[in-house]
Amino acid sequence: MAIRREKITFPGVQGATLAASLELPAGRPAAYALFAHCFTCTKDNFAAVRISRALAERDIAVLRFDFTGLGHSEGDFANTDFSSNVGDLVAAADWLRAQHEAPRLLIGHSLGGAAALMAAGRMPEILAVATIGAPSDPRHLRKALGGSIDAIERDGEAEVTLGGRSFRIRRQFLDDIAAQPMREAIASLHKALLVFHAPRDEVVGIEEAGEIFRAARHPKSFVSLDDADHLLSRKADAVYVADVLAAWAGRYLAVSGDETAPAAPEAGEVTVAENGVGRFGQDVTAGPHLFHADEPPSVGGQGSGPTPYQLLSAALGACTTMTLRLYADQKKWPLERTTVTVRHTRIHAEDCAQCETREGRIDRFEREIVLEGALDIDQRRRMAEIADKCPVHRTLRSEVQILTILKPQA
Repeated sequence: MAIRREKITFPGVQGATLAASLELPAGRPAAYALFAHCFTCTKDNFAAVRISRALAERDIAVLRFDFTGLGHSEGDFANTDFSSNVGDLVAAADWLRAQHEAPRLLIGHSLGGAAALMAAGRMPEILAVATIGAPSDPRHLRKALGGSIDAIERDGEAEVTLGGRSFRIRRQFLDDIAAQPMREAIASLHKALLVFHAPRDEVVGIEEAGEIFRAARHPKSFVSLDDADHLLSRKADAVYVADVLAAWAGRYLAVSGDETAPAAPEAGEVTVAENGVGRFGQDVTAGPHLFHADEPPSVGGQGSGPTPYQLLSAALGACTTMTLRLYADQKKWPLERTTVTVRHTRIHAEDCAQCETREGRIDRFEREIVLEGALDIDQRRRMAEIADKCPVHRTLRSEVQILTILKPQA
C-alpha cells in the first residue's frame, strides 16, 4: 500500500521549533498515533521509521518528531530534561489535535517509553499505550551516565557520550528524573498497555519491563522480543513489533472498516498462531492479551515463552488461587495471600495406587499451596478441600471432548 510522508514543524514546550514527520496512509487515516523515540535517537531512527510506516500501511497515521535540541529540531539539548520531553510529547499531541485529530495510540521506545507513560495522562483521547525496551523509571538513565554523574554533580554539567553521540547534560536533568512519580503514573494510566521487551536487552534490563507490568492495571499485555537488541536494529525485529502492535492496537482503537483489526473473540476463545520465532514460537491471543508460547532450547525452541504444559500448569494454579480467594472472601476469613506452585510430571501408572489406569504412563500435577494469614487448622483444612473444586481441576479430572475442525485456507 502506498504511503505518504509530510515534513512538518510545530512549537515545543520550551518554544523551540520541532521537526517532525507524519506518515500517512494512501487514503483517509482510520486513527492517529504518536511515536516517542529513544534518548540517544532521532525521529529517523530505523525502528521508529519502520514501525511508523508499517502502521501507516494499516491505515494508522503516525507522527514522530525530534525532541528539543535533537536531530533537526531547534533548541539547546542541555537546557532540556525529562519533564520537557514529556512536554514536547504533549505539544505534539496538541498539534495533531488542532491540525488533524487527536492521537489515540501512544508509542514510546526506551526513555521515550517512560516519557509516553508519563504523558499519556495528559492526553485524554489516548486509548492505548505501547512501550518498547522502556525503563520503569527515568532514573535508570543514571546507570548509563556512569562516571559522568560525579562530574555533573560537581561542576553542574558535563559532556557525556551515549550511543556514540555527545551530549551536554546539566544537574537539572538529574534532579528532574529523580523527582518523577513514575509508579503512580503507570498505576493510574487507565489505558490499554502493551509492553515489548527483549530478555537479552543489555541497555535496559528485562526486570524494568517486569516493574512496568506489575505497576500497571489491566488491560495489559507483554510481548517478549527474544534476542532483539535494544535499538531493534534488525529489520525482522522492527517488522515483528510493527505487526504485533498494529494487530493489538486494532482492538482498542475501534477502527471502523479496518480489515487488519481482528474480530472480537467469542467468549472463551483463544487463538494460537506460529510467529516465525524459531521452530516452535507461537503468538497466543486471549481476549485483549497477547503473549508467547515456545519450547526451551534443549528441545529445539527459543525459550521465548512458556511451554504448553507450563501454560496448563499456570491455568491450574491461577484457577486454584482465584477459587480460594472467592471462598475466603465469602467466609470473611483472614486470607492475606495465596501462592500456588504446580509441577507437572509423567509417572508409570503402576506407581499410582489410586489411579484406574494400570498400564503405561499418566500425567501427574503436584500442587503446593501456601496460605498466608491468621487461618486456624480447620480453616486451612477446608481450604485444601476447596482447592480441589476449582473449575480447571475438575476439567482435568473429568472426561474431556476435543473437536477438531480443519478450515479451508483463506
